[in-house]
Amino acid sequence: MAKEKSVFVCNECGYDTPKWAGKCPSCGAWNSLVEKKVRTASAARSVRDIAVESQPQLIDEVSVDELPRIDMNDAELNRVLGGGLVPGSLLLLGGEPGIGKSTLVLQTVLRMPGYKVLYVSGEESAAQIKLRADRIEYSKSNCHIVCETLLETVFTHIKNVSPDIVVVDSIQTMCSEAVDSSPGSVSQVRECTAMLLKYAKENNIPVILIGHITKDGTIAGPKILEHIVDVVIQFEGDQHHLYRVLRAIKNRFGSTAEMGIYEMRREGLRQVSNPSELLLSERHNGMSGVAIASAIEGVSPFLIEVQALVSSAVYGTPQRSATGFDTRRMNMLLAVLEKRIGFKLAQKDVYLNIAGGLRVNDPAIDLAVISAILSSNMDVEIEPTVCMAGEVGLSGEIRPVNRIEQRIAEAQKLGFSKILVPRSNTKRLNVDASGIEIRPVSKVEEAFRELFG
Repeated sequence: MAKEKSVFVCNECGYDTPKWAGKCPSCGAWNSLVEKKVRTASAARSVRDIAVESQPQLIDEVSVDELPRIDMNDAELNRVLGGGLVPGSLLLLGGEPGIGKSTLVLQTVLRMPGYKVLYVSGEESAAQIKLRADRIEYSKSNCHIVCETLLETVFTHIKNVSPDIVVVDSIQTMCSEAVDSSPGSVSQVRECTAMLLKYAKENNIPVILIGHITKDGTIAGPKILEHIVDVVIQFEGDQHHLYRVLRAIKNRFGSTAEMGIYEMRREGLRQVSNPSELLLSERHNGMSGVAIASAIEGVSPFLIEVQALVSSAVYGTPQRSATGFDTRRMNMLLAVLEKRIGFKLAQKDVYLNIAGGLRVNDPAIDLAVISAILSSNMDVEIEPTVCMAGEVGLSGEIRPVNRIEQRIAEAQKLGFSKILVPRSNTKRLNVDASGIEIRPVSKVEEAFRELFG
């Protein structure tokens, strides 16, 4: 007969110990150990059985077939996933409440009539899902809806429907009879995810999980949840802005540098295939503190608007604030301006904003950031037909950036007449053959002379 015992598992790192402790011995987190009951088999498998199941194999003899992909009929989602949804994979979609996670998944599966989909909802009724589906434009669908929170019952419905894709909204509402705890607890979330992973791998059917996030922006539940799944994508955005950004945090079948942009509308989420035109919808003629940067997220180049405001400090301590940009990097760039260029900004308030509600991590927008700050400080306008790309070093040099040809082509396509690029990038670049004026710069002083004379 199987014996039952208890272990204490850390929510953060998954470390288990037979005794409770206030601090995890592995990761050092406090109050992260929770009790979990485990069953041990009365007899272990024999060595002969284990040897038959698995055999060592040379790495050169391992056959690798190209992973088949399921087309999601969504170019942005396909690119973030690395080309489509892989059969047998477990995908976790996280985001803030009301950001549009359920809308994104529902409109995607509704537009896939060639696949039978089982949509399991533990938060909404079938009538609520139907009301959302009526707002989404779709012609024909093969989507089945069931409202259930007990995982054993969900597997019964899966057996009866035999779907091609399973959607669980959300994983925090699921519970299993094998675990003696309330839904949403650490043990329930971990056990339910493990059971869904086992089903996905054994039947080669993809499972999409929708998950909540905590106040600090991380996936709710144990950290081991992100280790179990194959793909983790984050749906970001501000409810006061129209745009939503889809980022890959973890992807075992593709790159994690991809980004998809959507626009929230009443009829659902619309794909933004050319974000540059939307992010540069307004031209600020005659206004200072605005610079256009050529950025790249994943494989897509786009132009963004960097806004800066520099004013005299009202209080004793100058204020430093950045929206959509790393505040620590902005402080570094301000130090470069003061030390290398000679601009005194120690007693000035500096506010920086990336227009459109996006958060950009590309270091190539450094040149646009310091140009916008200097433009606001001197109250001098930067020509609206000029854009720039370049990383700024601590000694004031303009460092080269990757994929400069795509950045130049995007600026030319949107009608810009001049672009500032690092001089090191022009060694293998045909400057005269481009349809846009390319001005190479090697230092910050040269860039400022090109912009302000």
